[in-house]
Amino acid sequence: MTKGILGRKIGMTQIFLENGELVPVTVVKAEPNVILQKKTVETDGYEAVQIGFEDIDKPEAYEEGSKLDPKASKPQIGHAEKANTTPKRYIREIRNAKVEEYELGQEVTVEVFEAGDIVDVTGTSKGKGFQGSIKRHNYARGPMSHGSRFHRTGGSMGSVDSSRVFKGKALPGQMGNEQVTNQNLEVVKVEPEQNVLLIKGNVPGPKKSVVKIQTAVKGN
Repeated sequence: MTKGILGRKIGMTQIFLENGELVPVTVVKAEPNVILQKKTVETDGYEAVQIGFEDIDKPEAYEEGSKLDPKASKPQIGHAEKANTTPKRYIREIRNAKVEEYELGQEVTVEVFEAGDIVDVTGTSKGKGFQGSIKRHNYARGPMSHGSRFHRTGGSMGSVDSSRVFKGKALPGQMGNEQVTNQNLEVVKVEPEQNVLLIKGNVPGPKKSVVKIQTAVKGN
């Protein structure tokens, strides 16, 4: 069954394994998550647990006119109080989890994973802004010699007969800032004292971005 946790990507480093192999790893700091809701087939049509990560202050914690981080709304406060916890800034679902093994308000720590586990990591990729077809779609460029007049521009848009550009044509546009999942990554090390997971290879997103780590869908 699936298990998972939310955390923040700290950055990358490298460590030596016991056999002397040097492995690049991504450091993810996952403070304890809280179970906010349990979903069952009878009530929701599917099984899942809803986990929350990072507290949001209640309105009482702010002075009038304060320009600090957004306050929790009444629905957020009410939802969190059902689990006897504080409102959470990030909420995600872990589907196909063993719902009966969890209780509302229960903490989920990095110890749900062990070294050697295979996981999928979901995050938001770095935003690159508006980019051309060469960078965005890996198109080949034209000759760079003088007089070619075709260097990094788009090529043919399609046949003349259609008199239009077909849907799905790879053109310049917004690049990045999308949800991306890297599959079948190995958990190299778990450090419960520091709430840290070391995951082999790279994971999506910039430093300090929130990522979801869960059991690999495709398995080992």
